[in-house]
Amino acid sequence: MLDGYTHEGLWQFANIAGLIVVVAVAALLTILVLLVRTIEQRVIQVRETLKQAVANTNDTALIGETAARVDAVLEEGLKHHLFLGRVLDKVRA
Repeated sequence: MLDGYTHEGLWQFANIAGLIVVVAVAALLTILVLLVRTIEQRVIQVRETLKQAVANTNDTALIGETAARVDAVLEEGLKHHLFLGRVLDKVRA
């Protein structure tokens, strides 16, 4: 006997300590599984975002041509604005 403990008392202590360890391990494994699932979901989101980024940048070669055409439209709009301004000045005079 160790310090007044019976064999039965020591076994009960060992069983309770073992149960606590098993519950702690189960809790930690559950947390680990949840974290792994979260990481997997976020990896999938990042992969989808990268696929969208590739799709969005496939047509970057057209940016220069689009800019030139927008400039042409703005130039034409300015011509119309100036023309209409002259016409309205003549009407008002």
